Amino acid sequence: MGDPQEGLSAARRLIDLAEAVRTTPDLPRAELAELLAGHGERPADLTEEVFCEASAAELRAAARRMVAVLGEGDEDRAAEAVNALFAEYGTRPRLTRHDGHPWHLHVDRGEEAGWGEWFLASGALALAQLLTEYGRIAWGSCAAESCGRLFLATGPGSTRRYCSGSCATRARVAAHRRRRREGEGEG
Repeated sequence: MGDPQEGLSAARRLIDLAEAVRTTPDLPRAELAELLAGHGERPADLTEEVFCEASAAELRAAARRMVAVLGEGDEDRAAEAVNALFAEYGTRPRLTRHDGHPWHLHVDRGEEAGWGEWFLASGALALAQLLTEYGRIAWGSCAAESCGRLFLATGPGSTRRYCSGSCATRARVAAHRRRRREGEGEG
């Protein structure tokens, strides 16, 4: 598979961008550029001339599409969604080395790919790597009421349902209180 950190890095970028757009659908171009820079994209590629508002709009639309894929909890449907992204946005895999990064795999259409196509193809690759490496869905959308935050679940053990211990605890306490109220109503 290559360097597992490369796959995790792309997966973290995917989660961070998708989550940012999930919570702020009209996230400004400058904030998207800042997020991309934080994940190693070259500043020269993030100027207003290169990463213009149309590019940002394309990336926001792609991130919204990935939110739906990241929310899929069934392995088979998740694999189908990833394969659909490959079919629509991917191309023959190629090794590349640029901007000081080590050799890594790309499945986008190269310079012809827009920001959205690049994000969908590289996101599909990151999810495919996670699914094959962990043998299960290693990402999710928090099950806590009124949260929905996207997260990676690459640790050992069973599939996570919550983005954090705080959300898991809040959900357990709420369920306990609900059962208690229902029990009092029966008496």
